[in-house]
Amino acid sequence: MTAQGVKVRIVDKNTGPGPTSRAMVVHARTLELYRQLDLATAMIAAGHRNPSVNLWAKGRIRAHIPFGPTGGELTPYPFVLVYPQDHHERLLTERLETMGVTVERQTELVDFEVAGGAVRARLRLPDGSEEVSAARYLAGCDGARSAVRHKLAIGFEGGTYNQTFYVADVEASGPTANGEAHISLESGDFVALLAYAKGRGRLIGLVRDERADAHKLTFEDVSHRAIEGLRLTIDKVNWFSTYRVHHRVADRFREGRAFLLGDAAHVHSPVGGQGMNTGIGDAINLAWKLAAVLRGRAPDGLLDSYERERTGFAHQLVETTDRLFTFVTAEGRFADFLRVEIAPVLAGVADRIGGIRAFLFRILSQTQLNYRGGPLSRGKAGRVDGGDRLPWVLVKGLDNYAPLAAITWQVHVYGAASGALKQWCAARGVPLHVFPWTEEHAAAGLAIDAAYLLRPDTYVAVAALEQAPDVFDAYLAEKGITLC
Repeated sequence: MTAQGVKVRIVDKNTGPGPTSRAMVVHARTLELYRQLDLATAMIAAGHRNPSVNLWAKGRIRAHIPFGPTGGELTPYPFVLVYPQDHHERLLTERLETMGVTVERQTELVDFEVAGGAVRARLRLPDGSEEVSAARYLAGCDGARSAVRHKLAIGFEGGTYNQTFYVADVEASGPTANGEAHISLESGDFVALLAYAKGRGRLIGLVRDERADAHKLTFEDVSHRAIEGLRLTIDKVNWFSTYRVHHRVADRFREGRAFLLGDAAHVHSPVGGQGMNTGIGDAINLAWKLAAVLRGRAPDGLLDSYERERTGFAHQLVETTDRLFTFVTAEGRFADFLRVEIAPVLAGVADRIGGIRAFLFRILSQTQLNYRGGPLSRGKAGRVDGGDRLPWVLVKGLDNYAPLAAITWQVHVYGAASGALKQWCAARGVPLHVFPWTEEHAAAGLAIDAAYLLRPDTYVAVAALEQAPDVFDAYLAEKGITLC
C-alpha cells in the first residue's frame, strides 16, 4: 500500500521476527507479485533456489522431479525458493524503512472500536504507556490467535491434528546435502529436507507417538530412520522446535472496517509450503483495493470482493493440504505400503508425463490460482477467463510481465490495437501494451487481437475477444471504479 501512496502504520507486539520460523518456501506466484514491488531480485539473491525435489524410500532415491522443464514455460521463476521466514521478514522490514515506514516493535493492539467512519485502536507502547491511534481501516495480520478476530467474535471453524511435527535447523553433510529438496518416506517415519545455504537446511519431520510432553522433546528424542534413509549426516543442530498443526478457516474475512489476513484468517498443514505464500496473496489482493477506496477511485463496496475472492481459495487449500497431510501421517501397514511402495512409483510416472508435471507445478507454485466467477471477473478470450492470472510469455527478449511492474490498471493486446481502443486508453490515462502476435502467445492461451483489462494485482479483470471499449466502460461503471 505504501508503494501506492497510502499511509500505513504497522505495529507488532514481538521484539522482531521469530528465530525458529517454520515457513521456508517462496513460490513462483509470490515472486511474480513481488516483482511489482522490486523485491523479487533481492529475495532470490538472498535465498536458495531449489531446482528439483527428490523422493526417497527405503534408503534410495525413487523419483527426481526437476521444476525447470515445465516451470520454465509457465513463469520467470521455475524453481522453489527456500528463504526462511525470519530472513524474509527482515528483508521486508528493511524495504519498508527505505520507504519511510518503521515496524513498531513491542507495540501491542489492546482493543479497538469503530466509530464515526474510523477505527480507533488502543495500543500499548514499549514503555507500558498507552495511546489511541485513528485510521480508516484495520488489517489483522496477527496470526492464528488473532486478537482482531477474537474482538470481532468471528468463528474459526476447524480442528487440530493429533500429530506433532518438529522442525530443526541443521548443519549437515552427505550426498543429499546438495542444495536440492529431499523427502524421505519410511515405514512409520517421514522427513523433508529444505536447504537454504551450503551445508545448512531445515528438517521437518513427524513425531509419531502422541506425547503430552512433546514440547520438551529434543532432536535426539525423535526417530532418525527417515533421516538415515537420506544418507544424511547431521553435524550440528542449531535449534529444534516442535509444534501442532491446525486446519481452520475464519467464518468471515471482513467485518466493517476490519479485515483478517494470513494465519488470522486461515491455517492449515505445512504440506507444500503454502501458508506464508497464501498470506502474502491475501495482502496483495486487499492492498490495491484499499488504495483505490482511500484515494476516492472506488466505493467501499469494492472491499467486499476481498473476502469473496480469498475465502474460496482458503477452503480449497485447507481441503487439499488436509488430504495430503492425512496421507503422509496415516498409520498402519497398508498406509506404509501406499507411502513407501506406491507413492514413489506414481511420482515417477507423473514426472515422465508432461501434462501431469505441469498440473502439479501449477498447484505447488500457486500459478493456477484464479478468481474465475468472482465479483470482479468478466469475459473470456482464448483460454483466458476474467479472473485468471495473465499467462507469462517471453519471446525474443520481450517479456509481457515487464509492464506489470506498474501497480495500475492496464490493457494488453497480443496482435494489433484498434484506433478506438488507443483513444479509450489515452483518454483515461490507462497504459496500453501491444505485443506482436506469435505462436508462443497462442500456446499460452491468449487470443489474437483480444483486449485484456488487467487489475493492479496483475489478474485479468475483463477478457474481451472484441476490442470494444464500451465493454470496459460498462464494467467500470458497474463497479464504480474510476481509473484517473
